Amino acid sequence: MGDSANTPEHPGELVTREELALAARNHGMPLELLRHPVTPIGAHYLLTHFDVPFIDPVSWRLTVGGQVARPLVLDLDDVRDRPAVTRRVTLECAGNGRARLTPRRLSQPWLWEAVGTGEWTGTPLRGVLAEAGLDDAALEVVFTGADRGVQDGIAHAYERSLRTDDALADEVLLVYALNGQPLPPQHGAPLRLLVPGWYGMASVKWLERITAVDAPFEGYQQAHAYRYRSDADPRGVPLSRIAPRALMVPPGVPEFWSRRRLLPAGTHVLEGRAWSGWGPITSVTVSADGGRSWRSAAVEERPGPAAWHRWTASWEAGEPGDYELCCRAEDAAGNIQPLQPPWNPDGYAVNDVHRVAVSVTPTP
Repeated sequence: MGDSANTPEHPGELVTREELALAARNHGMPLELLRHPVTPIGAHYLLTHFDVPFIDPVSWRLTVGGQVARPLVLDLDDVRDRPAVTRRVTLECAGNGRARLTPRRLSQPWLWEAVGTGEWTGTPLRGVLAEAGLDDAALEVVFTGADRGVQDGIAHAYERSLRTDDALADEVLLVYALNGQPLPPQHGAPLRLLVPGWYGMASVKWLERITAVDAPFEGYQQAHAYRYRSDADPRGVPLSRIAPRALMVPPGVPEFWSRRRLLPAGTHVLEGRAWSGWGPITSVTVSADGGRSWRSAAVEERPGPAAWHRWTASWEAGEPGDYELCCRAEDAAGNIQPLQPPWNPDGYAVNDVHRVAVSVTPTP
């Protein structure tokens, strides 16, 4: 799930006490685990807005109502008895990269790592909505989670909506398992929504209510948070699909404090993953000089329409010295990663090229 922030801007790089508290609750995926085609559950990025609710799966119920002909009340067995599908899906937080902006919005201080790819198992949402019988007047479908709290002085449950046509898309699932195991509490057990290709804020966790409505939903997490704002458009537009991104497995070994990479001179295979919510990745390019020159990497087919691609490239590190390795993705819709982070006041969709500082040492 993504995060939101409507708190003051911070002018420098130091992390505040409040951000440290958020970072202790939430975590990103160590980039060396990009080698795994499916992210281990414990390493998948995690963002929890309020508290992880304690839910008894036996007494839990999902209610489906609003602008429907036949309101439903489903228990977990009712959901599991429906047609099941498993899809490999890459999720990314909308705030990934926020901590690298100056100034930045005070919130969860993500750098690069707010991403993960899971094998998600569930049943298509459209089957449940078909059984309930959506009214022709239904404009949006609202998803309510069991997590509740206060943000900007507003008490609310975490709720998001999708337009009806988006909610009825084949790929949208009601999920109860991850990587072949029951969905863990921190990832939304006993049931969560999964909206492949969209930033994580759309995939509501701890789902307890689905409501079809005949007017735009104006809840806090929809109308105030998760909007891409600019000085020209302070209200902004809602975030939806994931912008293209390539990340690199950090080569060599790290220096503990700076995380600068150390590796000997010679030929090295660079590798990583790339993805986009707007379609397949058509190219990944790499640079060893901070983005002044680029060459193509080999990009493998993705294992599903919402999963990441693996990419590889050979790098001849001939001369000892300091280098800045970069990788850059372009998708089928023509979207390409910018060289510099695209600043916006909330720090959303920051998808500039990944940069890795490397020191090459003489060959032993």
